[in-house]
Amino acid sequence: MSEKSIVSLQKIREVIKERMKNIKYKIMVLSGKGGVGKSMVTANLAVALSLKGYDVAILDADLHGPTIPKMFGIENETITGFSAGIIPVTTGNKISIVSIDFMLPSEDTPVVWRGPIKTKAIMEFLSSVVWGCKDFLLIDLPPGTGDEALSIAQFIPNVDGVVIVTIPSLVSQHVVRKAISFAQKLDIPILGIIENMSYFRCPQCGQIHYIFGEKGGEAIAEEMNIDFLGAIPIDRRIAECSDRGESFLVKYPDSEIAKSFMNIAEQIIKKVENRKNG
Repeated sequence: MSEKSIVSLQKIREVIKERMKNIKYKIMVLSGKGGVGKSMVTANLAVALSLKGYDVAILDADLHGPTIPKMFGIENETITGFSAGIIPVTTGNKISIVSIDFMLPSEDTPVVWRGPIKTKAIMEFLSSVVWGCKDFLLIDLPPGTGDEALSIAQFIPNVDGVVIVTIPSLVSQHVVRKAISFAQKLDIPILGIIENMSYFRCPQCGQIHYIFGEKGGEAIAEEMNIDFLGAIPIDRRIAECSDRGESFLVKYPDSEIAKSFMNIAEQIIKKVENRKNG
């Protein structure tokens, strides 16, 4: 790498640090594979933190499959840019969101980018967005441990932790180990594992059915000495809310899912606060 490139990267890091100096906690949400509901977990975790009184923002870093705007019902919004930088879109829950989805000409427009361009786009997001004062920034990453995840990990100063999302299946357990190893190699604190699609409780009889296997997330957490944050059951209403851009936790606050997310949020709050104060 040339001396000019090194200087340029140093300047970008300084700008990013300045942009994020008023964000208290920065948390990556990662999964080993696609299809485990990582973005759904990110969105609802953000709402749970917001309901607890925290100022929350989301960076939708899934460049090829951005879904966060749709889940909040703001997919038709456009991002605003001023001389000071990019201003996030604010949801009805007062959650600030930045996503490539706001910049695409239509919902059918694909992002066809190779690695270097994706890295440049991530750096642009990190260095240009005016986040303001926030308690939490959740970074919704694409599946796997590729360019986006590596760029976020390398350019965001002092990431406070990573939350890893899985489902109970053996296939998911196999690849989630890679996500855990990724975080460990980069010295990012692992806050814990969330098992999504954990079970289905019959609404008529109350019987529990383990559709994708039983307690796989707990098993991998125990095996790799990582905290298990909680299980999210299957409920078709959460898919319906995501499709309509409604907040499941606001609409069904007494549901198992809502209670689980609120509990998970409380655990994460305690972990990052203890680490910051310890």
